[in-house]
Amino acid sequence: MSKTILVIDDSPFITSQITELTQEHDYKVIGHAVNGEEGIQLFTEMKPDLTILDIVMPGIDGMETAAVLLKEKPNAKILMLSSICDSETIEEVKSLGLKYLIPKPIEPDVLLATMEMLMKNDHSKIS
Repeated sequence: MSKTILVIDDSPFITSQITELTQEHDYKVIGHAVNGEEGIQLFTEMKPDLTILDIVMPGIDGMETAAVLLKEKPNAKILMLSSICDSETIEEVKSLGLKYLIPKPIEPDVLLATMEMLMKNDHSKIS
């Protein structure tokens, strides 16, 4: 059975790239949101196995969105994406308790390997 993915990213290109890449593997994108507000609603409705979340978006950004998702489901598997991967951003992701941040542009092999690690690891948050 395919693992389900919710993509929360305002870039149609990124969403398309993730959808195409994952359909060749044991994943299925079941929803796409272009901002945090919509993403939170879809997360609640769809209960995905994995959420791929951009940091820079209009409205509620990815950091705030991740905090809401983790409050709703503390063991949520969240993979953060960003074109900004400086030390401050990395520390902010860690402060949420998450440990996966992938830089944009996405390298397909890195995305797939990170998704696999996250799905196999029940401890998606930093201890």
